[in-house]
Amino acid sequence: MKIDLLSLVFCLFFLSCDKKSKVENTIAAIPVQVKLERFDKIFFETPPKDLEKIKNEFPFFFPPGNDNSVWLNKMQDPIWRELYTEVQKKYADIEPVKEELEGVLKHIKYYFPETKIPKVITVIAEMDYNNKAIYADSLVIISLELYLGKDHKFYQFPNYLKQNFEQRQIAPDVVSSFSTRKIPPVLDKDLLSQMIYCGKQLYLKDLLLPKYTEAEKIGYTPEQLVWCQENESYMWRYFIEKELLYSNDQKLIPRFINPAPFSKFYLEIDNESPGRVGAWIGWQIVRSYMNNKDAGIADLLKKDAKEIFKQSKYKPKK
Repeated sequence: MKIDLLSLVFCLFFLSCDKKSKVENTIAAIPVQVKLERFDKIFFETPPKDLEKIKNEFPFFFPPGNDNSVWLNKMQDPIWRELYTEVQKKYADIEPVKEELEGVLKHIKYYFPETKIPKVITVIAEMDYNNKAIYADSLVIISLELYLGKDHKFYQFPNYLKQNFEQRQIAPDVVSSFSTRKIPPVLDKDLLSQMIYCGKQLYLKDLLLPKYTEAEKIGYTPEQLVWCQENESYMWRYFIEKELLYSNDQKLIPRFINPAPFSKFYLEIDNESPGRVGAWIGWQIVRSYMNNKDAGIADLLKKDAKEIFKQSKYKPKK
């Protein structure tokens, strides 16, 4: 009996791998060619006298109400020029980024066939870490100044933010932005709904970023991911015993959902924990749901959070 059971497990494993391999081969064959424009280079290498030309070509980067002197000063400001130089050092060859994004867009086209392939534009913006990459209907805008490497001299940010200022995080950030266009906004205010929303976002990364590690998908270090895996049962018990899942206390969002240096259990383990542990557990719930249900991605993204939880049969690993 044990031998038969073991044989069945191996058969199911290899069937699953074979299915995934076939899907990836199909995705690889999807014809996608990314058009990438370096607005950062165009802007800083354009002579001031030709400012109007680039304003006409890229009107969406020049909102009305700003005098031309604002843009002319930026073109010539020594600090902006130094930042531009650093970006060009890092991204003299943009082809690896372009190829990575083509892979992401092939996956998007496979799972969401109606999606139009957007044009990608790179910029140097205001170091707004909340909008590092923006996926709009026809455009993907990437702020390259926020992908220079976590130890770059220009970054005066906390470590939990800087650790994701790496080139490898461009694709995950693009998918995060894309996901907000596909997942209906959360209307319920309870913690569980927020957890499941984040879980949907992260599950989308499972599909669209198959070559990325779990740590890269959520923006953790490998050590932070291991901490979550080793403490999954403990965290879940904490949420249950404190009756937090259905709580509408909005202070729980920064404690367990939003990016932060650590999560706030108000216990000694706080300093060891990464931020966003609620999002990580939401991810495990969604994965459990998809393992137990024969559901497509479109159905998952629309499905009510509480129904997902009930049908997930989620049990933390001990």
